[in-house]
Amino acid sequence: MSLLTLRFRGPLNGLGEADRIDLFDRTDPDDDLLRDTVGAIIDLVRREGDPALRSLALEYDKVKLETLEVPKSEWKKALDGLAPDLREALERAARNIAMVHTSMLPQATEVEPEAGIIVGRRPDPLGRVGVYAPGGKASYPSSLLMGAVPARVAGVREVVVCSPPGPGGKPPQAVLAASAIAGVDRVFSVGGAGAIAAMAYGTDTIPRVDRIVGPGNAFVATAKLMVASAVAIEAPAGPSELLVLADDSADPAAVAREMVAQAEHDEHACVVTVAIGGELADRIEASVISQAAATRRGEIVRKALEAQGGVLVATSREQAIAFATLYAPEHLLIAMRNPGEIAREVRNAGTIFEGISSSVSFGDYMTGANHVLPTGGLARAYSGLSTLDFIRWTTYQRVTPDAAARMAEAVGVFADAEGLDGHARAARAWDRGAEG
Repeated sequence: MSLLTLRFRGPLNGLGEADRIDLFDRTDPDDDLLRDTVGAIIDLVRREGDPALRSLALEYDKVKLETLEVPKSEWKKALDGLAPDLREALERAARNIAMVHTSMLPQATEVEPEAGIIVGRRPDPLGRVGVYAPGGKASYPSSLLMGAVPARVAGVREVVVCSPPGPGGKPPQAVLAASAIAGVDRVFSVGGAGAIAAMAYGTDTIPRVDRIVGPGNAFVATAKLMVASAVAIEAPAGPSELLVLADDSADPAAVAREMVAQAEHDEHACVVTVAIGGELADRIEASVISQAAATRRGEIVRKALEAQGGVLVATSREQAIAFATLYAPEHLLIAMRNPGEIAREVRNAGTIFEGISSSVSFGDYMTGANHVLPTGGLARAYSGLSTLDFIRWTTYQRVTPDAAARMAEAVGVFADAEGLDGHARAARAWDRGAEG
């Protein structure tokens, strides 16, 4: 591996305009060829259904699928065949995810703004949800648990999973085992944009869903955006991101470990540290270069850090916090004194890790918090996946005859002002003084 050079280095105040634009614009460029390819796949699946999915599996996954659905007996076989330590880790993660997300369940509310007027709002679980579990370069049973377990906690009636087939025509064994642990209803050996189209519009085998959740590659992310008018998605998603804020209490090697860990996701990952002081920044950068050379996915790490990685220097805690708020990262790790206090000052982050011992890896797998999070600065407006993504709110209202009589004339006046004569008559019909 060639010597690593981080993309962004030096003082925050010294960033040129081009670097600042590149640092903050982390969305994928509009790739017309990608959109055309994904659009053609979606159209093909809508027209031909299951045969299209089989042909796509042959073209992209190099497997001939005899059947799209994986029977539950295969999930159980995969679960029984797991190494005991991996099974325990998956089951432990599922328990923690269930506990955390149960605590986040929304509650119904009801209020009486005036006597005889009752307005309420209740959370109703979605009927059917599709969870996409990525495959290809790696197996991600953790992502399946992050999507399926909260859906189950929220009371979704049916949870279906799509995951790309491996050489044997089925998703990885760990993904099948996670399906059994999460208690999903159906699993399909279908991946990529074709899987998103199938869940969005339905085929003879794969049912149409109400919402699609789960991360994926550029084809999957683009497909989700393109079908968003037909099915809900959790949020637009891009490459993994990490921002670390560090002061002189931080261990440079520990900060570097976190940077390398997130950079190994893929070559488009965005990994940046803002250090208070140039000496600390130099030590972190040196440790990143050393650790990146020693990791098994070193080439991916190098490409990520050279394209969108950096160690920048802040002059104060306030400057570092202000940068974090503007950067709005997917993951924010605070490796500083009083991390909880600092966390309360940052508004825009998918999830915040308070203190260097709160490794992002723990959140990726085991704390129970969700790792499906907004990227590309969208933490300014979006939140991480939760039970809220698996319910819709139903509003109801009741008006007694007495309350109707009291409102009638005021609503009639309101409707007159908007030129809606029918509304005015419907309201005034309840005015007892105008009855008959």
